[in-house]
Amino acid sequence: MTQSNYKLNSAQIQVGKRTIHYSELGQGFPVIMLHGGGPGASGVSNYSKNIEALAEKFRVIVPDLAGYGQSTKGVDRADPFGDHANTIIGFMAELGIESAHLIGNSLGGATALRMALDQPAKVKSMVLMGPGGVGTTRALPTKGLNKLLNYYTGEGPTIEKLREFIREYLVYDGAAVSEAMIAERFKSSIDPEVIASPPLRRPQGIPNFRLWDFTRDPRLLRCQVPTLVLWGTEDLVNRPNGAQQLQSRMPNCDVVLFSKTGHWVQWERTNEFNAISMAFMTEHSPE
Repeated sequence: MTQSNYKLNSAQIQVGKRTIHYSELGQGFPVIMLHGGGPGASGVSNYSKNIEALAEKFRVIVPDLAGYGQSTKGVDRADPFGDHANTIIGFMAELGIESAHLIGNSLGGATALRMALDQPAKVKSMVLMGPGGVGTTRALPTKGLNKLLNYYTGEGPTIEKLREFIREYLVYDGAAVSEAMIAERFKSSIDPEVIASPPLRRPQGIPNFRLWDFTRDPRLLRCQVPTLVLWGTEDLVNRPNGAQQLQSRMPNCDVVLFSKTGHWVQWERTNEFNAISMAFMTEHSPE
């Protein structure tokens, strides 16, 4: 998660009762990059290999989702996707952004999808990498998702549990993940405020399937937002067949599958991700 030498502008903004930390780089039509929900995740760390490339053409804005990084902790466990979506919509309003491209990985992808269903006018296009909430209530959780949801249970967070999750379940080639990267995420994951209120953990039952699984939401069939789905064929957190589930339901959905790639397409296949995302968003940007 080591950054390049580019200089990010970082700030905090009040969204309702929450403080949302964000960084940005570049000029042009706004792109909001929404990170995943794994232990210790944050915006800039999730997209360290992508921000500079995309900022060559776009205004790239990278928030820490509520519950993560330097943003206010605590998330509505009954409807986390909706809570995150509402917060990012409020975040856009505070920044004076009428609409934006959304890039979302895992939890960030679920947040983007919920935004597109709730307020489609706010979303110019979406690039989704292994998004959460796609067919998740129709089958047992994957081993990787179980590892994520159980991180704060039992003996609580340990660096061994995090190392196993990242190297064996998050990416295809675990050897590519440095100990420094694991140590950085572990430090974030044991913030006392996070431990007191983990942002993503196993729900106690699912009271409303539609809120947890987009394939059960009839609005998906009517969602006209241009969408590019990027999924690793070896994703052990969210099942790759979610890509076909989205494409079969969404009117304007393109899919690219990456071989020998896990849950973190933007990090594992950096050059391809940057190029195809740039081209897709350029095609759907206002002139």
